[in-house]
Amino acid sequence: MKVHLIKKQSLEEYCARNAGSRIPFNIWLNIVRFVDWEDPEDILSTFRTADLIGNGSNRVVFNIGGNNYRMICKYAFGKQQVHLFVCWIGTHAEYTKVCAANKQYRVNQY
Repeated sequence: MKVHLIKKQSLEEYCARNAGSRIPFNIWLNIVRFVDWEDPEDILSTFRTADLIGNGSNRVVFNIGGNNYRMICKYAFGKQQVHLFVCWIGTHAEYTKVCAANKQYRVNQY
């Protein structure tokens, strides 16, 4: 199934504020534009450095730009599309703080 990215604008706004992130996120977007996922394991097949977050959160953490950036998305596999909701975007260091506060399961910045 094709991916429907929700809140792509959040990604664009983040890249506008953080110029160094533009190229890595554009690469990520180009990959997502052409994927065909049937289940969460397909996410990991496409992005080998991604991590599925537990606790029934249906969230995935993408490592972007050589692990310089992290993005948390919630996913929902529908009948015809995979809905990918952008929940949080930041640097690796910022992500470490989110995890230390145990917020990766519920953070919803966008």
